[in-house]
Amino acid sequence: MKKYLFFFILLVPISFLQAQKTSPVIEPTPAGVSVVTTKNSVTIAGKKVDYTAYTGYLHLKNDTGKLIAKMFFTYYKKDGDDAIKRPITFTFNGGPGSSSVWLHMGGLGPKRVQFNDEGFSEGPPYSFISNEYSWLDKTDLVFIDPVSTGFSRPAPGENPKQFHGFNEDVTSMASFIRHFLSRYERWGSPKYLAGESYGTTRAAGLSKYLQDKHRIYLNGIFMISAVLNFGTNDYYVGNDLPRALYIPSYTAAAWYHKKLAPALQANLQNALKEAEAFAIGPYASALIKGGWLTESEKNAIAEKMSYYTGLSKEYCLQANLRVEESRFYKELRRKDGLSIGRLDARFTGRDLDDAGEVNSFDPSFANIDGPFTATINDYFQRELNFKEEIGYNIFGEVYPWNYNNVQNQFLNVAESLRDAMSKNPDLKVYMGAGYYDFATPYFTAQYDIEHMFLRPEQRKNVQFYFYESGHMYYIHKPSLVQFKKDVDAFFEFSRGK
Repeated sequence: MKKYLFFFILLVPISFLQAQKTSPVIEPTPAGVSVVTTKNSVTIAGKKVDYTAYTGYLHLKNDTGKLIAKMFFTYYKKDGDDAIKRPITFTFNGGPGSSSVWLHMGGLGPKRVQFNDEGFSEGPPYSFISNEYSWLDKTDLVFIDPVSTGFSRPAPGENPKQFHGFNEDVTSMASFIRHFLSRYERWGSPKYLAGESYGTTRAAGLSKYLQDKHRIYLNGIFMISAVLNFGTNDYYVGNDLPRALYIPSYTAAAWYHKKLAPALQANLQNALKEAEAFAIGPYASALIKGGWLTESEKNAIAEKMSYYTGLSKEYCLQANLRVEESRFYKELRRKDGLSIGRLDARFTGRDLDDAGEVNSFDPSFANIDGPFTATINDYFQRELNFKEEIGYNIFGEVYPWNYNNVQNQFLNVAESLRDAMSKNPDLKVYMGAGYYDFATPYFTAQYDIEHMFLRPEQRKNVQFYFYESGHMYYIHKPSLVQFKKDVDAFFEFSRGK
C-alpha cells in the first residue's frame, strides 16, 4: 500500500544516485528583505544560555542570477562563545513535504510544545514552554524549511517541481548549507546534520553530496527515526522483507497494550529479543518458502506469529501470514473498540464503527497536529517577532515526489551514507528509534545498518539509541530526558572526547 502521509515515504519503483543537476546559487538576502534578530535565554542543566535568534530567508538563484526560490530558516547562535569553535547543526524534518516544526518545537530548540509527561496533549488552546533539554548548550542550530514547506516558496513563475524530488531536494538543501556557512562565517565550525524520518533519507543523501560536490565534510549525523532503504520499509506483494522486519514492532505495541502472554509481558526487552530472533529466523524462512510451505509448517508459524503479535492464530492464517501494519492498527484492540496509532502505537482512537479493516485516522497524529501548528505560529509572531503574510505550511504540496534518479529500484541511501563514511572516517552517526513507531520501525533501521557491511572501524562510528515512545519520541518526557543525555554523549563521542 502506498503511503502519502507526512513523515513517511511515497514509494515507487526507483536506480540510485546518478549525476546531480547544477546546484542553484544562494545569495545573501538583499536590502528590503530583512532577517529579524532577537535575543533570549534558556536554562539547560541549571545553566543559563544566552542566544541570538536569526529568522528569515536565503535566496536561491539559478546560474543566470534569476531568483528561483526563498528558503526560510531559524538560526540560534549561543552568545559569548567563539563561533568558529562551536558546533553547528542543520536540522530538518521529513515527509517529504514537512516543515521543520517537529524538531524545532519538539525537542531541539529553546522552546517546546507543552504536553504531559506521557506525551499527551492537554487540549486547546495550546502553549509552549522553555526547553530545558534544548541542544543549544552543545551546538548552534539552524532549522531549515525545504522549498514549499514552512515559509519557503518558489519564486513567482517558477515551477515548484524543480525542488520536489530526491535529487532536487538534496541539491537545493546542500546549496543552502554551503552558502549559509559563508554568510554566517561558519566554515571552521564542527558541522552536523539532524534529520527525522524522510529527513534521515535527506541527511544520508546530503552526507555524500556535500562531500562530493562542495567538499563539505561532516563531524556527525543525527538520524532520528530513520529510513534509509525503502525496500525494507514498505510492503508490496512480492516484497516480503518488511513483513519480517515489522514483527518486533508488533510485539512492542502488543506489549504496551498488554495483549501478550504472561511470559512475554514480563519484560519488554526480553520480548523484543525473542521477536527479533523469530522475525529473521523461522518467520522470514516461512515467507521465503511461499507456496512451498506445508500446512503443518504454516500452522506452526501462525501459532508463533500469534504469540509475538497478540493477534489470533486464525487472523494470521487468514492474512496468509502477512498482516499489513494498517490492518494491525485496527485488529490489535478491535474487541475493545479501539484502534492504535501509526506514528506512536501508545495512542488509541475510536472510529465510526469497529468492523472496518483499517482505522479511519491516526490518533497519534491527531494528538500533535493542533499543538505544533498553533505554537509555531504563535512563537514566530510573539517571540521571534517575525511577521509574514503568507501561511506557514506545516506540510507543503510536494507530490508527486520525483524518484526518477532510481528507476526500477527502491531508493537506498544507506549506500550514500556508506560512501560518505568511507571517504570521511571521522564521520559519526547517531541512530535513534522509538519502539512504538510504525512509520519507521526500529528493526528496519538496524537491518539497514547491518546490511551496509561497514568495516569494523566504520561500524563502531554508528551508535544506536532506543526509546519507549513513538516516531517523535521526544514528546514523551522520560524519552526526552534520555534523548538529551544520549545527544550530549554523542557530541562528546563525535569530537573524540
